[in-house]
Amino acid sequence: MAAQIHETAIIGENVKIGDNVIIGPNVNIRDNVEIGDNTVIEANAFIDSYTTIGKGCKIFPSAVLGTIPQDLKFKGEFSQLIIGDNTTIREFCMINRGTKGGGGITRIGNNCLIMAYVHIAHDCILGNNIIVANAVQFAGHVIVEDNAVIGGMTAIHQFVRIGKFAMIGGMSGLALDVAPFCLATGIRANLHGLNLIGLKRAGFSAKDIEDLKEAYKTIFKSKLTFKEAYEKLKNSPSKHVIHMIEFLKNSSRGFCRDR
Repeated sequence: MAAQIHETAIIGENVKIGDNVIIGPNVNIRDNVEIGDNTVIEANAFIDSYTTIGKGCKIFPSAVLGTIPQDLKFKGEFSQLIIGDNTTIREFCMINRGTKGGGGITRIGNNCLIMAYVHIAHDCILGNNIIVANAVQFAGHVIVEDNAVIGGMTAIHQFVRIGKFAMIGGMSGLALDVAPFCLATGIRANLHGLNLIGLKRAGFSAKDIEDLKEAYKTIFKSKLTFKEAYEKLKNSPSKHVIHMIEFLKNSSRGFCRDR
């Protein structure tokens, strides 16, 4: 089916609109935007240049996507915002495109839910199946792995990484990386064990969870240094344990610890 475009919408030049796209009243889409099949863009949304939106997305009223970074180092260079398939972006979200210093791309993956009033700054990379609750604030260069859940009103410092299947409690402040599979919360967030409910819901086996529990104890509850814990765990047969320790080994900011 052809796209349905409201008569009050403003569409720029070189805009590629897929099949069965719906564009609502007073939507403003600038030049050089691409919108995938079956995507819905509701009233008053603003889509700036060099934004790509995948298939089956839903953009709610007054979302602002692909605007230039809030970064004084940005000098007008080419950069992009790329949003995957089946992602929902709720009211009044603002997502900036990338900068030269961060590789030029801000990226949101597939099947994500970005709730109202979220700000995602330049060069952030969010994976797939991520839930971001209301009013979360991402500074630049943040990386979030697949299946993470971030509670409302959380503030995330530049260059922080959040591991897969991690869960962040609401109103947290993240200045350090959060290990995969873990729970974190607090004004300067600490770990509070594994995200057990999330892991069980995701189908992790009892053996997978037991392996992660033992790894968590070794890293965060023993008196070992991380280097010593890494040496103890580096030959683990569990791919999840290996992912956790490699994630932590590659931390540049340092990582949250158990309280």
